[in-house]
Amino acid sequence: MKLFRSARALFLALALCVVPASSFAGVLISVNIAPPVMPVYEQPPCPEPGWMWTPGYWAYGPDGYYWVPGAWVPAPYVGALWTPGYWGWANSLYIWHPGYWGRHVGYYGGINYGFGYMGVGFVGGMWRGNVFAYNTAVVRVNNAYIHNTYVDRTIVQRNTIVNDRRVAFNGGPNGIRHDATADERIAMHDQHMGRTTFQTQHVQAARNDHSAYFNSNHGQPHNLAVERPMGGPSKPVGNFNPAPQHSNPNQGRPNYQAQPHPQPQMQPHPQPQYQQRPQSQPQSRPESHPQSRPESHPQEHPESHPHGEHGRGR
Repeated sequence: MKLFRSARALFLALALCVVPASSFAGVLISVNIAPPVMPVYEQPPCPEPGWMWTPGYWAYGPDGYYWVPGAWVPAPYVGALWTPGYWGWANSLYIWHPGYWGRHVGYYGGINYGFGYMGVGFVGGMWRGNVFAYNTAVVRVNNAYIHNTYVDRTIVQRNTIVNDRRVAFNGGPNGIRHDATADERIAMHDQHMGRTTFQTQHVQAARNDHSAYFNSNHGQPHNLAVERPMGGPSKPVGNFNPAPQHSNPNQGRPNYQAQPHPQPQMQPHPQPQYQQRPQSQPQSRPESHPQSRPESHPQEHPESHPHGEHGRGR
């Protein structure tokens, strides 16, 4: 047993050595039980211009796995793209690799989260200058407020990794088999920014919700996706004007706080005057065979990360 622990510690130390320094923050979570399958859910429409979709996922907390609902969140700067976190299997452990913001979408294990994150890169939209255009082939938007849209199904098909079993982890027994592409490896070495205050509050709200835990919902969370992040203010501070740029770089910039990462050179993202609108409710589709989960205890180490169909999560 002592030899096993030493070998595992050595493996984790070696794994940390090959991860870019820009990726360190917080703690790395490792679990010896696989995360549950990804539930199927409907995406609420994007409520504001410049907001980005962050897919739902299974996180690990004090009572085991819990579901963090998918949510639209404000982009922290012009040109920002979100790389989702993912669970990866290594040395008989399932290790969580956190997501991050950057100029390019990096490796997220080939997990098909749906809604633009089809396993490779992001096909849900693109920045056109200071404006984000949404690919409505895979994402939903509120057409009353968002007019920068297009439809491109070819790129969706090209970047889709089929995941009919809705597996939520890469590698190991029955996991997704996808190694990083050349573009994903390049993006892993970009300067990255951790999740914003909105995202952190959203995760904490899910963590504190007893009904979000697998041992309570048996793989069928009640709150699968939300229009706006939970647990805090539903709108950032500032004025939104997508075309002109402020002469003062701090004028109109939202009061974001992120986990410590070296910051890329950013152009501040002017923010909109928001009006609170009723939040649309996702429709869940229950699993026919909920997955059972034995007890497990996470182990914490210095954190690192190596970096479908329309209308449903995969």
